[in-house]
Amino acid sequence: MSKSIRYSELERKIGYSFQNKDLLIQALTHRSYLNEHPDFELGHNERLEFLGDAVLELSVTEYLYQEYPDTSEGSMTNYRSALVKGSHLAEVATQFPLEDYILMSRGERTDTTSRAYITANAVEALIAAIYLDSGMESAIQFVYRFIAPDLTDIIDKKLFIDPKSLLQEVIQEKHTITPEYQVVRSWGPDHNKMFEVIVLVGENEFGRGTGKSKQKAEQSAAENALETQGLR
Repeated sequence: MSKSIRYSELERKIGYSFQNKDLLIQALTHRSYLNEHPDFELGHNERLEFLGDAVLELSVTEYLYQEYPDTSEGSMTNYRSALVKGSHLAEVATQFPLEDYILMSRGERTDTTSRAYITANAVEALIAAIYLDSGMESAIQFVYRFIAPDLTDIIDKKLFIDPKSLLQEVIQEKHTITPEYQVVRSWGPDHNKMFEVIVLVGENEFGRGTGKSKQKAEQSAAENALETQGLR
């Protein structure tokens, strides 16, 4: 199947057809792909990811403001954080599934942790590409269709509660000890550093996660621990 046909397939799945196809391709191009294909005609998606993060935040904020008129600012902030966090975006991406269309190195594709992180970032880059291609309304429509509807489930399962706080509360009730976090790996240039963290309960590893800062990686590890240990 040719690339053009595959991209058309993705456009059909997301319900949006790009006027500028290069924007779509660049949104799906990870930096690692360029290392293996130095002659690739387009750049990687990090700048689009940066823009998409802001567009996503604004879109979700507007959604919460309009659809939850009686909700406090603090609760809306927690709901927004749950909707835009990387683990949720990676889950959203499985609807397409976006990962199948991302250009990345062979090494990154075989690394489950990196692949999920790359896919979540590609969702943000895709939102930016839609925004640049036809404006804010189209980007908002994408967010309302694929990201915002999960809020009901997030509220029902209390997924909006800070994972580290929730994990500490649950662990102290069950084991009367406090979870500890350790950085086990870091990689990437200083301007785009990635961290991998494990969370320990006693001497046992309960979960692990990645993020652009140690704090985000710790939150990701706590979330992973809650899910894999059946603590939520």
